[in-house]
Amino acid sequence: MTFRLLPKSLLWLSAAILILTLGGCEALQNLFGGGGYVVKRVSDGDTMTVTEPSGKNVSVRFACVDAPEIPHTIEERKSRKLADKTQFKWGEKAQQRVQQLVKQGGDRVKLTVTDTDKYGRKISEVRLPNGTFIQEILVSEGLAQVYRPYLKNCPSAAIVEAAETNAKKRRVGVWRDEKYVSAWEWRRTNK
Repeated sequence: MTFRLLPKSLLWLSAAILILTLGGCEALQNLFGGGGYVVKRVSDGDTMTVTEPSGKNVSVRFACVDAPEIPHTIEERKSRKLADKTQFKWGEKAQQRVQQLVKQGGDRVKLTVTDTDKYGRKISEVRLPNGTFIQEILVSEGLAQVYRPYLKNCPSAAIVEAAETNAKKRRVGVWRDEKYVSAWEWRRTNK
């Protein structure tokens, strides 16, 4: 059996077909370990800072969902109010779960940016390189709730709504805690 080398033009054509078959440049980058965004910091259960391939840091607010709050001030950390303790307990669990998921994804995520909020954060659906949808995981585990104001631009609205319905039925996470109030209600009463 003899092998012939392909002419350069045919080699380039073969490479182009392979790239298109794999899903374009992003698939090729992922094949060689690149692509997506590097997670620099998980701020809480629904916010992170990522680094773009250009090196620019970008703040990302998770689309579709709202996670419980974490304490941001010394006063909040020292608070003895039951509503605060409950909020922060679930907020820290949500933050830890996001950190765990990000670590499983090699500290990389893929974003589907749907909007920009008033703070300049990119409202995004966030997935791990393997396609795992972080918001779906958080909602299905009762560590975040569907956030209706962000749902209108959420391509995966049906997915997170189904996850929340299921979490409520199973009474997991915040759905089993009778003392928990939604993050948006907690923020409204603590302004």
